[in-house]
Amino acid sequence: MKESEKTEQMPGEESAPVPEVENTTSVMKCPSCGANMVYSAEKGALYCEYCGSVREFAGGESEEIDFAHLLSASGGWENESHVFRCENCGATEVLDRREIAKTCPFCGTSNIVATDELPGIRPNAVVPFAVGSEQAGGFARAWLKKRLFAPRKFRKSAKPEEMRGVYIPAFTFDANTDSSYSATLGVYRYRSVRRNGRWERERYTEYFHVSGQYASSFDDVLIQASSEVRQQVVNKLQPYNTRSSRAYTQEYLSGFTAEQNARAGTECWEDAKNVIANRLRSQILSGYHYDVVSSFNISTRYSDVTYKYVLLPVYVGHSTWRQKLYNFFVNGETGKVTGKAPVSPLKVLGVVLLCAAAVALLVWLGVMYAGG
Repeated sequence: MKESEKTEQMPGEESAPVPEVENTTSVMKCPSCGANMVYSAEKGALYCEYCGSVREFAGGESEEIDFAHLLSASGGWENESHVFRCENCGATEVLDRREIAKTCPFCGTSNIVATDELPGIRPNAVVPFAVGSEQAGGFARAWLKKRLFAPRKFRKSAKPEEMRGVYIPAFTFDANTDSSYSATLGVYRYRSVRRNGRWERERYTEYFHVSGQYASSFDDVLIQASSEVRQQVVNKLQPYNTRSSRAYTQEYLSGFTAEQNARAGTECWEDAKNVIANRLRSQILSGYHYDVVSSFNISTRYSDVTYKYVLLPVYVGHSTWRQKLYNFFVNGETGKVTGKAPVSPLKVLGVVLLCAAAVALLVWLGVMYAGG
């Protein structure tokens, strides 16, 4: 029988002229010397790279927002940020209005143009960078060294020291659920049967039906809203401590960029419901002893749904092999690394031949020992 699921869902300003792009960056100025100040992951404050001054700023805890607000949320970020687009790979970045994009963090080119696009809804939460760029580069180098089957030129062309810190857009959802479910489960049984004059042990499945009500709650179900970093990558980079995320302020973006959200919050909520449905299925089935699931049907009502639109810290690195771009990513909060690397056929062939030679040697030694 086919497994199925059913869920019930809960119920501008004119654009600014496009600025001319210069290959410079203008950020918050140091009150002591007038040099640039950027957000320091190590210090958790604004830091002057010239005189070493540190400026603290108020950053309170983020708050949950009622789901109903998401249906009408729009804009609100255009007064303090603007959008740049990479003409090479198409990635869009949101920067503080006092900053100018120089290179694309995803492909490394400098073919960046300012656009008149609005940056979208303003984030209400941020997980700040806690890992510095040098430390992140060290984590990435260690990860690259472990790619034993990657071509040598690929590992050399990757430059972890040039990784860029980017905030990735995401939504987190909280919800209470009340579900009605029914399922047909099966357990394996064994019996003795006589075939062709011989007794054999045969396995068969005994099915039984279950149904009931199940209530649960979910906290911070994380769904990415990025066009450049897929959900599978975010899952591998987790955990992110979104429960302790901070209220978003401009200062966190100083010295970093943020990717423009490519997916609406309502679309992300649909993905969150799929995640919740899968978790509910696992929770419900964990209360039964079974070997196979023949069918599973669930109808879920959601209540007290809230969300955060949160920025997640990621260092983005890139390398090219045979005209194909490969990205690797470092969690800007924990240092966890993930990414993809090409495989060298010559290295794989070398390992196969080495293993074959080792097996042949062992066989030869065995024959010689037996003959002796």
